Amino acid sequence: MNILILQASPRAKGNTAWMAEEMKNAAQAAGHQATLVDVSHKKIAGCLACEYCHTKGNGACIQNDDMQQLYPLMAQADVLVLAAPIYYFTLCAQLQAPIQRMYCVGKPAKVQKMALLLSSYSPGVYDGAKAEYRDICNYWGAADAGIVTANNDEQKTDAVKARIADIVAKL
Repeated sequence: MNILILQASPRAKGNTAWMAEEMKNAAQAAGHQATLVDVSHKKIAGCLACEYCHTKGNGACIQNDDMQQLYPLMAQADVLVLAAPIYYFTLCAQLQAPIQRMYCVGKPAKVQKMALLLSSYSPGVYDGAKAEYRDICNYWGAADAGIVTANNDEQKTDAVKARIADIVAKL
């Protein structure tokens, strides 16, 4: 399967980045093609609500930013993994922008399954992100392959690594 991992933490050596890298490694070890994209360091603006994509653009966004690199990757992905730190109860802004910019195409053409990786220094802050993720899965018609959360005392542990491997085994 072609797996696309969107990693949204600006901390290159942080907990979310570690989880995303573990997902990539596990997927490749299982024989999947896995691409990891650090969207936190991309220049991706929010949707302008200009409707160019649904009129003159014929499905293409008018904005010429780094999202143009993601559209072909999203179009080819069978599995989409979202990896985000939780700063304030929902998916971080660095991940919101590419998700919302999919408005121009509606949904990724081939995505059949999705997974979610979340980290935070606080326990009990994941419900908003999980709800949004489930709504995205439902809207895109993608099966939920699993969710892994890791709060402060779980960061970069073998237990989290095993939960990530469990998701990969289901793909």
